[in-house]
Amino acid sequence: MTTETKLASRQIQPVHGRRPIEDDPEFEDGLAAWMRQSYGGDSLQDVYARFATGDGKLDCLMRKMVWKCGARQCGPGLQIGSQAGFKHLETFVIGANVFIGAGAYIQGRFDGTCEIGDKVWIGPHAFLDARNLVLGDNVGWGPGAKVLGSQHTGLPLDVPVIATEPEIKPVRVGAGADIGTNASILPGVTIGEGAIIGAGAVVTTDIPAYAIAAGVPARVLRMRGDPD
Repeated sequence: MTTETKLASRQIQPVHGRRPIEDDPEFEDGLAAWMRQSYGGDSLQDVYARFATGDGKLDCLMRKMVWKCGARQCGPGLQIGSQAGFKHLETFVIGANVFIGAGAYIQGRFDGTCEIGDKVWIGPHAFLDARNLVLGDNVGWGPGAKVLGSQHTGLPLDVPVIATEPEIKPVRVGAGADIGTNASILPGVTIGEGAIIGAGAVVTTDIPAYAIAAGVPARVLRMRGDPD
């Protein structure tokens, strides 16, 4: 047989994006309050390490509890995958029904800002430099995608680049935007509401709302809804 059979695509119902926002069980609030009183700082990290890698119900619950009681603010419905990590969790503001995939890492800063909106989905092995980062509601963040929030000035020239001062620049991702697998968002970039960033793209400049952008460096290919 020489003729290849073309496999048909199919559409399925989304799960995360349509999950209703519901209050957490009452016992979780009590457990979180007890953990805040009993643990803090480094000791909370020790608790997290005990449950960081498992996939059982207790592991998932305890990861959620550590994030919930360690964050500055945290909504209901949080899901944390195995081996997901964090730094300066106390600066995080996390919305409702947020999913953080296995192996993802969110790096805050003691004096930084990290805001994650409602129903945000962060894929496995993503890296977020969250020293000045805001993700709007319903953002999709593909597996392995990265955001960098700072870069070394490179000056003066007689100093190794890594020894020059880092400059933190805010990154903003508008509500409903979707960041493709292994894409990279560079410091100071704003992604507009509802924009789509293609897989592997390197975004160096702002992307307007509802644009579709791809490439290295990324450029706008068209606008969502265009007949072409």
